Amino acid sequence: MDDRRPTAALPDIDERLARRLIDSQFPQWANLLVKRVEADGHDNRTFRLGDEFTVRLPSGEEYALQVAKEQRWLPVLAPRLPLPVPTPVAEGAPGHGFPYPWSVYRWLDGVPATHGRIRDLTGFATDLAAFLVALRQVDPTDGPKPGPHNGFRGGPLTTYADETLDAVAALGDEIPRDAVLRAWDDAVEAGWHGEPVWFHGDVWAGNLLVRDGKLAAVIDFGSCGVGDPACDVVIAWALLYGRSRDAFRHVLAVDPATWARGRGWALWKSLITLVGHLERGSSEAAVPRHVIQEVLADHSLEG
Repeated sequence: MDDRRPTAALPDIDERLARRLIDSQFPQWANLLVKRVEADGHDNRTFRLGDEFTVRLPSGEEYALQVAKEQRWLPVLAPRLPLPVPTPVAEGAPGHGFPYPWSVYRWLDGVPATHGRIRDLTGFATDLAAFLVALRQVDPTDGPKPGPHNGFRGGPLTTYADETLDAVAALGDEIPRDAVLRAWDDAVEAGWHGEPVWFHGDVWAGNLLVRDGKLAAVIDFGSCGVGDPACDVVIAWALLYGRSRDAFRHVLAVDPATWARGRGWALWKSLITLVGHLERGSSEAAVPRHVIQEVLADHSLEG
């Protein structure tokens, strides 16, 4: 459920471009098949390279800022986390009309999380919360602060106040406006005053890999940084419900203010995404609608 858009015109980021970049910069892999992955994402175009590697090419200038960050910090984070995360193998340079740095990682087996693929949603929620707790416990010294590299995740929720309120106005009767504004106001008032900690920044189903019904890996750390971890709580309403949401909250052990700010992050993403889907007439509008409903129902229980 991404919210940003590419900022520069690019050549077609397809298998032919990935092939040319690999062949010219890493000829040792020239014999490996390049194939675009099915679950591709927005920030990067992702390709399978042979059986062991994956190639990620940023789709815009702001996403290219994430390359050096992941190359620098993923090797630091990985040994301290209870689940596999992407391992950088090589860093590519601009070439063949592609203007950004790019990365090669070890391939991680698994499929994006869905309810149908998860054997035990409460166990999944517990494992995910334990992963996020471990991430928060990594020493944040010199870690990347919120900024353009991650859409200012980890910073004040008010960063996106204008976008949120514009979306509310644009949606009109498509949403329960008064309930949305109450939940948003409560989230903003629950300001963050803690010490910076590591966060993932984009914990959603597409970045959670499942194998044999269980959480197997967490991918795409492009939005990671150190700051307020409330943005990592969004998954509570985007995928979890009932006992699984309760278990996630219990293990995560965040205070009520962080939970409230998490609802604010979930509203922001869902509202602006819903606007985009409705403008395009997309059938995927049901997804942000569901998240908004879950957030409001949860807010009403604590209101």
